[in-house]
Amino acid sequence: MINFAVVGCGRVAGVHTEAIAEADHANLYALCDIDQDRIRQYANRYHVENVYTDFEAMLRNPTIDVVNICTPHGLHADMAVRAMEAGKHVMIEKPLAPTLEEADRIIETSRRHRVKATVVQQNRFNEAIQITRRALQNERFGKLTYGTAYIRWRREQDYYDQDAWRGTKAMADGVLMNQAIHTIDLLVWLMGPVKRVTGRTVTSQHRLEMEDLGIAMLEFDSGTLGIVDGTTTIFPSDLGAGLNLFGQNGMVCIGGNAANRIEKWRFGRNFQQEENQVLALQKENPASVYGIGHKHCVKDFVQAIREDRNPFISLEDGRYALKLILAIYQSNATGLPVDLTT
Repeated sequence: MINFAVVGCGRVAGVHTEAIAEADHANLYALCDIDQDRIRQYANRYHVENVYTDFEAMLRNPTIDVVNICTPHGLHADMAVRAMEAGKHVMIEKPLAPTLEEADRIIETSRRHRVKATVVQQNRFNEAIQITRRALQNERFGKLTYGTAYIRWRREQDYYDQDAWRGTKAMADGVLMNQAIHTIDLLVWLMGPVKRVTGRTVTSQHRLEMEDLGIAMLEFDSGTLGIVDGTTTIFPSDLGAGLNLFGQNGMVCIGGNAANRIEKWRFGRNFQQEENQVLALQKENPASVYGIGHKHCVKDFVQAIREDRNPFISLEDGRYALKLILAIYQSNATGLPVDLTT
């Protein structure tokens, strides 16, 4: 049995604890937070006896195998490094870190201490994404011509007001880093490396230090173009998250709450029968915008430890999504495109 400790008992901890509770060979062994009321909420639900308000004290417990970092973005790097130095494997909520320097420190520490580490970009496990990736690998699209990724959600001001770190520069909590990072990661995972980025961000409807709307044009190494847009300003309610991939020989449109449903599947001119078959297999939207991918992340991580292999999602994957978002911010600040090949 692999013993997990969840650090940071806020909003996202719920999907981590549930995923651990569902996974074979996984045990939710410990919880850690500076807020005892938050710890109690999860401890009572999952009957967890080992609770900590001191992170270092928790790390000294030799029974803990994996630490899930669910704290605000700006705390990820220090906590991940300290956990790995204590010999723990780590699962880090996105974003991997707020800066590339901190991301590199995490990567270097994981290599030096030979521990398993992953960043939770759970939508890669979505069946709709997996099916589309296989179609790409089987060259069904032909040459890709264009791609788009979006998150169009609604977040009220009270969402940001519930925690002091939300929306702050210190914690790098804008819509691109917090919400849109998921579809940005999916777009580059499917379409390949990016050569150049031109971006614009604004804060239009919330009292924040960071953006609530970001738009970017991506120029891929392949010569293909892409568009990203992410916002928490949609009124009156969420429109969902998704991707559109267009190629010489076909197209796929993915939507749903969390890029989880294929909405169009069209290859060749006589696509209707195949599209109807694919659409008939689509499942209902998950109840939460987190989707169902966290349970697959935990399952894969448990297997990676037991089989002594690399996790499905690497730290370098998390670093690349971070690099792209930081380039959007840089482009917005300078008004110029940012070259990612240097």
